[in-house]
Amino acid sequence: MSALALASRNVLRNRRRSITTIFVAAIGCAALLISGGFALYTYGMLADNAARESGHITVADKRFFEDEEETPAQFGIDFSPDRIAALEHDDRIKYVLPRLSFSGLVSNGDKSLIFSGLGADISAEANVRGDFLKGVNGEIHFDKSRDGAPAILVGKELARRLKVDAGSRLTLMTTTASGSMNAMDAFVSSIVTTGWHEADKRLVLVDIEQARALLMTDRISSLSVYLSDAEDLQGMQEELLSSGSEQLASRLWSEQAFYYESVKAIYDRIFGLLGFIIALLVLFSVSNTLATSVAERTREIGTFRALGSHPREIVAQFVHEGMLIGIAGVLIGNLVGLAVASSLPYLGWEMPPPPGRSVGYPLLVSAPVLLYSAVNVLIVILCGAAAWFSSRKAARMPVMEALRHV
Repeated sequence: MSALALASRNVLRNRRRSITTIFVAAIGCAALLISGGFALYTYGMLADNAARESGHITVADKRFFEDEEETPAQFGIDFSPDRIAALEHDDRIKYVLPRLSFSGLVSNGDKSLIFSGLGADISAEANVRGDFLKGVNGEIHFDKSRDGAPAILVGKELARRLKVDAGSRLTLMTTTASGSMNAMDAFVSSIVTTGWHEADKRLVLVDIEQARALLMTDRISSLSVYLSDAEDLQGMQEELLSSGSEQLASRLWSEQAFYYESVKAIYDRIFGLLGFIIALLVLFSVSNTLATSVAERTREIGTFRALGSHPREIVAQFVHEGMLIGIAGVLIGNLVGLAVASSLPYLGWEMPPPPGRSVGYPLLVSAPVLLYSAVNVLIVILCGAAAWFSSRKAARMPVMEALRHV
């Protein structure tokens, strides 16, 4: 009789105990899959948010990444529309967005507040940011001008503090690239939100040509490159710099995603500790159950020893039984994990807003093959280790003592 067939018979000998042990392994497996899948989904969502906000690659003057500008576009770069169009013809590139950053005061006539402005191609900006830049009352409406006044998008919290709505008039005051003051009357085309409370308190989006006119400059602050496939990051970064000035530098989205790195570091520790605790619970629960089985079969172990079986062979038989229990447990745990992962999108549950954000995010669980493979192997190894730990002492017990065991 093969070792697997013998292990199967021994597992089925006490069905109630075996079912309990399998149930413990299944719960541990499902818990690891669901918690790990939730962490991976959160990482993916945060990474996507960071990449959408900054672009996969940001190209700018070296000083732009290292120093603070005293005037807008002080460290600006020259990028002609022809050069941008040439980059967009590359199949690897999805969008090339020039951006112009500035700040100043925004006034409704009675009250003035500090704003953080961004000159950009508004329609392209809305496309790349997706849910991370959306209208408060639905879609973003942007007419470049109305009655001769340029359009702007205003953050939800800034609009609330200024008591304005779509169609309201505001005045933007800022320092130009040369250090003088300039102002522009504009109308609010839409109220928008990025999902970040602090950003929405100061956000003003302006068409980049209007921003250039306001700042009296032909330069841009940075160029954000969005790729069709993130796998092309390194090669594309080198090509972008090789075709430009030595003064240019570039940063990948991951080098600018400080919030992503902070949350990931916290979650790594939280879910790492949670996984360690679950693994220990599975190990000791299965060990306890198998220890009972070993105690009941001590005479049987003595009989095998009397017939010439080596302790290693007896321990190996119990390990086979433990691993068989682990395999049954992971099969059930996988079904539970996949059921949860596939049903959550239809339930519409949301997590509360994380620190710094004003909106929550969907409660979803990723189900990558690598995670399932790693958890499955871990549970089977834990069950095998539990069987080894429970049986090694009994397998080395003197034959006569084992035969007299009650």
